[in-house]
Amino acid sequence: MYALTEDQRSIVQMVRQFATESLAPNAAEWDETHHFPVDILRRAGELGMGGIYASEEFGGSGLSRADSILIFEELAKGDTTIAAYISIHNMVTWMIDSFAGEAQRAEWVPQLVSMEALGSYCLTEPGAGSDAAALTTRMVRDGDDYVINGVKQFISGAGVSSFYVVMARTGDAGSQGISAIVVEAGAPGLSFGPLEKKMGWHAQPTRQVVFEDVRVPAAHLLSQEGDGFGIAMGGLNGGRLNIGACSVGGGQAALDRTVAYLRDRTAFGGPLIKQEALLFELADMDTALESARTLLARAAESLDRGDADSVKLCAMAKRVATDAGFTVANSALQLHGGYGYLADYGIERIVRDLRVHQILEGTNEIMRLIVGRSLTEAK
Repeated sequence: MYALTEDQRSIVQMVRQFATESLAPNAAEWDETHHFPVDILRRAGELGMGGIYASEEFGGSGLSRADSILIFEELAKGDTTIAAYISIHNMVTWMIDSFAGEAQRAEWVPQLVSMEALGSYCLTEPGAGSDAAALTTRMVRDGDDYVINGVKQFISGAGVSSFYVVMARTGDAGSQGISAIVVEAGAPGLSFGPLEKKMGWHAQPTRQVVFEDVRVPAAHLLSQEGDGFGIAMGGLNGGRLNIGACSVGGGQAALDRTVAYLRDRTAFGGPLIKQEALLFELADMDTALESARTLLARAAESLDRGDADSVKLCAMAKRVATDAGFTVANSALQLHGGYGYLADYGIERIVRDLRVHQILEGTNEIMRLIVGRSLTEAK
């Protein structure tokens, strides 16, 4: 059921080469120096990774969600932080390609696809995290413009990105009063908070995005007023699969390093890889990743088809994959002993980076809520 096609094998090989040559050798340094490698992102754009599932009309790769999870797993094996940012950028590209007007698509999508211009997704607020429908950022129509006021929190790429897809309130309380609009960098009144000091994801900037009477042309509205919450959630369905795949890739990288370490490490009269208890642990780690990989593939196929249960499956897959990736990486650290705690071995960085995947794109508690509610809805 999940056998790769010839085209998919070619895609995986291409992305694996990019991750091995351009990401993996630099990941530790970027983490240590908090460097955001914009030049490498543009190289990814040249390979079609700036618009993976954007349409081909304006330069997108036109691939499926089933293809995208293969890509993000390979990217994360090289650098989990940069893979996760590329996922966010692709959410922005897809939303603009799918819901912007023709003139805006023709102008913006090629820049995003090439990653000459980067994108940020602005939904979360200081007082509205998991309860996204409670956001208070507001935009008011004034002639041919909207005027935006509010603050967005935890925004990846803030201060570097060229385009910000912003969810703001144009109507009454609740999800029906939310609209989506694109704000370009440099707009008067647009500013950014200081860089957040984070446990992980050091190689990508995270800041507040502040709107103070930011005037934006009404033509920048995505779809129509009131459609913003649905657009945001549509982006998150694919984003959840991507971040799950990033978790599997990070966990796989940690597992591969652990197998190599246990094969070389000698204790108690022989290589640690011969210890039966450790083999059992490796088997559990491998099984967890393979199970997550299978559920991701099932959910991606469902999303590609537009099945009625795709939202539930994306939530399931996100929760299972992010839990599995972090648990495997944490076990890998334990199996490395004291060396796992050292930056030189790269395991502690993977653990730090993967921990946030259980929180973003909807916390795993919210994923359980989505699944649970699906069971109680009238059929």
